[in-house]
Formats: sequence, structure tokens, C-alpha cells
Amino acid sequence: MILGRVCGTVVATIEHPFYDGKKQLIVRACLPDGSFDGEKYVIAVDLVGAGVGETVLVEDEGNSARQMMGNLKNAPIRSVIVGIVDQVALG
Repeated sequence: MILGRVCGTVVATIEHPFYDGKKQLIVRACLPDGSFDGEKYVIAVDLVGAGVGETVLVEDEGNSARQMMGNLKNAPIRSVIVGIVDQVALG
């Protein structure tokens, strides 16, 4: 699982039927203090209604992502947004 910030959306005119009606967002990994963690990013299916600029939790492992989508055995998915983060407390 990674902590990240939503940086944008993905719009495709032609895509795999699995993605019909699913919002895909670009999420850039960040550290607990909010700074970006290098150049790592993922494209994730949004399950929680996140928007650009929000800090989110992303499940970035294919099998877990498929289980969250209803255990679709052959679904072409790796990453899903599973939570919107209100606050990160260290210490």
C-alpha cells in the first residue's frame, strides 16, 4: 500500500471493457510529511470518490486490487484507491 496525492485523471476513448464507467486517476507517491517520493506514480481505479489534490491510500498489488473489485479473476487491474487521508500523524 502506498500513500500518494492525486495529480490528474486519465481519459481514454478506447479502453478495455473492464474500465467502462470506472474513474482512473494518476497518483504520485508521497512521504508522510506530504512531499513527493521521487518520481513514482501509479494509475489507479478510484473506489472512494477521490479528486485532484487529495492525499489517498492506494493498494498497489494486483491480486488485492482484483479482490476489492469483486474477485474478478482475469481483471486487468493492479492499483485501486481505497481511502482518502484526512491526516497523517508521526511519532
